[in-house]
Amino acid sequence: MARLARRVGDKRLLRIIRRFLEAGVMRDGVCVERHEGTPQGGPLSPLLANFLLDELDKELERRGHCFCRYADDCNIYVWTLRAGERVMASVVGFLEKKLRLRVNSDKSAVAHVGERRFLGHRLLGGGRQGIAPLSLERMKGRVREITRRSRGVALGRMVRELNEFLTGWVTYFRYAECKTHLVGLDQWIRRRLRCVRLKQRKRAKPIADFLKSQGVPEWRAWPLALSGKGWWRMAGSPQANEAMPNAWFKQQGLVSLTERYAMLHQ
Repeated sequence: MARLARRVGDKRLLRIIRRFLEAGVMRDGVCVERHEGTPQGGPLSPLLANFLLDELDKELERRGHCFCRYADDCNIYVWTLRAGERVMASVVGFLEKKLRLRVNSDKSAVAHVGERRFLGHRLLGGGRQGIAPLSLERMKGRVREITRRSRGVALGRMVRELNEFLTGWVTYFRYAECKTHLVGLDQWIRRRLRCVRLKQRKRAKPIADFLKSQGVPEWRAWPLALSGKGWWRMAGSPQANEAMPNAWFKQQGLVSLTERYAMLHQ
């Protein structure tokens, strides 16, 4: 509040901010008093974060560092590992002693630029943007949840849920160079959906009937329907790919990450 009072002259606004900071939180229907921090999810938190961390920005500019900060996530770029360790120690001291903030030591580190991520991205050679490996794993985890074979929902509903997620995800990473990743993800997603579709047919005859209805000859449909392989291996078979090609998924309305990415770059 003292720092705010140096820059803000409106006492009514300062009173409102103080009431925000002193407000309790509801836990299990009981109002609990707070002694530090701001209410999570409120509009005040990002405003105060930028207000307070503006001093960090000015300090890094004064030192001549290249850096990028979004809210409380900040990357500082230096030439050598030794310089990085020296800057890390000095910045942590500045944040903890002058601004009285705690630095998350688990998420903070000195490493090669390609090993660190920023807002889900990582920097590649020549300053190009890529997708961080952890972001890809999280994306796959979400797709696995949507396309779980034991969910017991119709394929159309799965496709709609996938479209909502995939459209937003690829739009967020539209500036990253990730076409190779997207081609592989498209193939992986289609195989998961093939797996779901085959399992929904349950038994050999319905599987064979479905394959034949999609144009697979009977002499090729029955060996797959009667095979003892798991659903994932069956979904990768030539018969499954012939019955459910890319055109079939377009008819189902599935969003293609590769095509969406290309459209965003037109």
